[in-house]
Amino acid sequence: MKRSFPGRAYRTLFAVSALAFLGCSYPGMTPGPASERVMVGKASYYGDEFHGRKTSSGEIYDRDKLTAAHPTLPFGTVCRVTNLKTRKSVVVRINDRGPFVSGRIIDLSYKAAERIGGLRAGVFDVKIVVLK
Repeated sequence: MKRSFPGRAYRTLFAVSALAFLGCSYPGMTPGPASERVMVGKASYYGDEFHGRKTSSGEIYDRDKLTAAHPTLPFGTVCRVTNLKTRKSVVVRINDRGPFVSGRIIDLSYKAAERIGGLRAGVFDVKIVVLK
């Protein structure tokens, strides 16, 4: 008997369907409307070596703009990122994929990390609220 889906594709489709049914789209994200989605975890920021390079969205990275990289949020998504230690917040737009370091949930531009007091720490705890 031949399956209509190869085994791996079938398992992936099942897992995605199960997550959608349960209302989960990303670990640490609360289900609900986009305006209520919240994530908590570790953040870092892009180093100067990325300034001027093309991002996953095709946009050129500018360290002085308020942008960020996230593994799953759509490009153009606007989020409020709050440094949990300093309680400072910044609003950023997702324009890249990443971070590619285990345990981190967002990479901020240099300017965004500077605004919320994350430059000295390098890696810091944040809360992300998806705005639109």
